[in-house]
Amino acid sequence: MAASKNQEREAREARERLKRYNARQSVHDNQISRRKRDNIIALLAAGVVITLAATAQIFFFTSGPGMPVAEPSESPEPESDKVVVDVPSPEYSEGREWTGEITLNEVELGITLDGAAAPQGVAAFVAQIQADYFLGTTCHRLVVSDSAGLIQCGSFDDVGGGDPDFTFGPVENAPADDIYPVGTIALARVGNDGFSQGHQFFIVFQEAYLPSDEAGGYTILGTVTSGLDALESDIVSGGIVPGDRGSEDGAPVIPTTITSATIQ
Repeated sequence: MAASKNQEREAREARERLKRYNARQSVHDNQISRRKRDNIIALLAAGVVITLAATAQIFFFTSGPGMPVAEPSESPEPESDKVVVDVPSPEYSEGREWTGEITLNEVELGITLDGAAAPQGVAAFVAQIQADYFLGTTCHRLVVSDSAGLIQCGSFDDVGGGDPDFTFGPVENAPADDIYPVGTIALARVGNDGFSQGHQFFIVFQEAYLPSDEAGGYTILGTVTSGLDALESDIVSGGIVPGDRGSEDGAPVIPTTITSATIQ
């Protein structure tokens, strides 16, 4: 009888141990299952966040306010049907005064150039006139402000671009006081680069104050001796096309082309 009770007690204890084991195993299995589920959810959430972030970044840098601004880069040499001119030596100016005429649309401007004061600049300008380079080029820029009135012409691509194969320097015959009198003919250039002078020049029809930079001022070639009144009435009076540089600096409303140029 005693043996039977002991067996029952042992069987009961065995069942209890099995129940506790099963309970612990169930808890353990649930914990493992929950961790797996949590990990999957975390991975899915991370994937969603990454996808949203990537999408937002793509939008921001392609069509949103963070769209990259095109940086200046070296451009291929522009195509042009203009006459090819080599930069002549300063001696080509002969150190003398040259006279001639430049016609903008139908406005005839008498000019004189000082080969003694700006031998390199005048040599280049004379060579271009003699080669008919300027014929058909445009005057792409007009400035009318309290501090300056000028028209700029001779661009290689007719909209302000330069010719990489026609540059020279340094600056010659620039005024010490940065004042360019009415009638001045001077060479345009890139800021702070005295060796970026080339085809482009400007004519001052209203006294201009143009501050010097690291390269100095602007090479004065000579003066306009006649025709400035007609320039102002027939071209400047039309005004300026509104643009990025405001209402005082831009293309002339009246399209302007160099129709004739002579020198002797």
